[in-house]
Amino acid sequence: MKRFKSALAAVLAASIMLASCGGGGGGGPTTGSSGPSTDVYRQLYGSELTTLDYVATGTTVEYSLLSNTVDGLVDFDRYGNPAPALAERWEHNDDYTEWKFYLRQGVMWYDYKGEELGEATAHDFVTAAKYANEAETDASNQYMFEFVKNAQLYFEQSADRLEAANAVADKEAASIEDFYVANGINPDEFIAFDEVGVKAEGDYTVVYTMEAPCTFFLSCLSYNAYLPIYGPLLEEAGSSFGTDITNIAFNGAYIFSEYEPNVKRTLTKNENYWDAENVGIKRIEYIYNADEVTIAPTMARNGEVDFAIIGADILDSWMKAEGTKDIIHNSMPNPSFAYFYNFNFEPRFDAQYEPDNWLIAVNNENFRKSMFHALDRVKAISVYEPYDPQKFLINTITPRTFTMLGSVDYTELGNLNAISSSDSFSASKALEYKELAIPELEAAGATFPIKVLMPYNPATTDWDKECQVVQQQMQDVLGRDYIEIIIEAGPATGFLSAIRRTGNYAFMKCNWGADYADPATWTEAFTFNNSYGFFYTNENRVLSEKPATNKTAATQAIVDEYYSLIDAAKEIPLDFEARYNAFANAEAFLIDHAFAVPFYMSREDGYTIDRIDPFTIPYAPFGVSRYHYKGRVILDKSMGMDEYQAAYDKWHSEWKSLQK
Repeated sequence: MKRFKSALAAVLAASIMLASCGGGGGGGPTTGSSGPSTDVYRQLYGSELTTLDYVATGTTVEYSLLSNTVDGLVDFDRYGNPAPALAERWEHNDDYTEWKFYLRQGVMWYDYKGEELGEATAHDFVTAAKYANEAETDASNQYMFEFVKNAQLYFEQSADRLEAANAVADKEAASIEDFYVANGINPDEFIAFDEVGVKAEGDYTVVYTMEAPCTFFLSCLSYNAYLPIYGPLLEEAGSSFGTDITNIAFNGAYIFSEYEPNVKRTLTKNENYWDAENVGIKRIEYIYNADEVTIAPTMARNGEVDFAIIGADILDSWMKAEGTKDIIHNSMPNPSFAYFYNFNFEPRFDAQYEPDNWLIAVNNENFRKSMFHALDRVKAISVYEPYDPQKFLINTITPRTFTMLGSVDYTELGNLNAISSSDSFSASKALEYKELAIPELEAAGATFPIKVLMPYNPATTDWDKECQVVQQQMQDVLGRDYIEIIIEAGPATGFLSAIRRTGNYAFMKCNWGADYADPATWTEAFTFNNSYGFFYTNENRVLSEKPATNKTAATQAIVDEYYSLIDAAKEIPLDFEARYNAFANAEAFLIDHAFAVPFYMSREDGYTIDRIDPFTIPYAPFGVSRYHYKGRVILDKSMGMDEYQAAYDKWHSEWKSLQK
């Protein structure tokens, strides 16, 4: 069995009002006479849940909590290796087109009171797969089924059925049949779900058939869309599934035992869990406070809660003060998310920011390269990470340590190797490309300075400060006669929809999260169905492969070549060396032509006070495993920096030894 060595970005708009429910796992003190509790973990939260539908949600605050209550087929350990969960073992055929999972027997479903409901079986995975692939469910992570035979076809046909029914209900069509005729839909071609590649062979074996060879399917199973649903409960609950804790069932390490919106939520250890001996934390208590960010540090310092993020505004003083300097530590680099500065080829911002002038500039490769080399990324990262910014800096879109080819990091393969070992910041190169760009831009009709609209989300801590650093630093390198970077606050709510997805920016920090353990996942931000940069769209924002009016012929040629490289890499399913090198060369091509500026990888929570031993947390740069509390250990006190660094060095040495 291959050992995989190594997303999550989507937002579910839910309007369900959650009922207040309580019961099971009563309270009790969180500290005792002998000192802080090591089996109760307390933290504040300031963002409320909108749904408890753990299969449909794409919101981190929801699936991070709920995935602790439902086991899937596989999990990932603290080194990123696949580990058994509900599946005791698994196998695949020679070309990775069929995966078979053998379930452990006697695992039960429970309600929020801890009362037994029934046994977890293979049928629950089929039930969940059908549910996730019904358009009416509106599952945010349904796209993770794209690798399963006929799943996408079934989903699209269910969307046709739903649209037809809605049209009739809204009196926009006389009948469903009329709707189909008017829209060129042949219902005779609709498939039943039993033609989708998810099957139960008896009660304890589930089989997935792929559309094409899929070597990385285990990592897909880490997504919440693949979690099981207790069939009888779903049938009984109907549209009420996931509206409160009385309408979901639990088979995992924890039971969601108490929930009062805007007050508290509690997870209680499932004492009947199949792997209960590895669940050391007995209660996880979430306490609501709208001022969580502000008051959590003080409460953590005083021992009232066990976790707090230490923001840049107090970090320096707290790192020096008695009583706090020895309990603050950094977070591990997290290769599940990469941040990069993106150039927008479809400017949809106000005329005062001169979108037509920007369009001329962004289509000029020398202009893009001048900005590419002018960005001092270390200085920008220092806003968040003043002590060790290089630790999180990445020179490629794919973060280092995300995936390996044997003992070689993916970022060291092919043409990426030269990029990953260099720093893109070079004032001299930036000025060289500036001198090349100026006459070309003037000939194309551009005027100077080029206005560069750079928005930020005011709800994201310190993003405004980063923008100020970048503005001053890049204008100092290139000159204010060449570029004028304009910082503008976007909306705190709906930022992505209002800014990035509508092309309301020129140059902006964006991010992408890994969906599965294969380099292909990092190309998806730049493909036809994603709103990053828009170098593939035409003026009317129609996603197509046709040459677009927002691109010059030179830009179009680069885009076409990039997609050719990606397509060729995808056609190499089983030769890992050839596949990884092909993707590495495609990524290098994108960076070499300055379509994006790699920036840094995620830091999880940054600097924290946290009594959890961070090296007992599952390590998986995709899916939900890294949010699991199973296996975590609570320390008597939060680690300080020296203790953390020694533990990190030990963990990293062990992790690296497993990559051979």
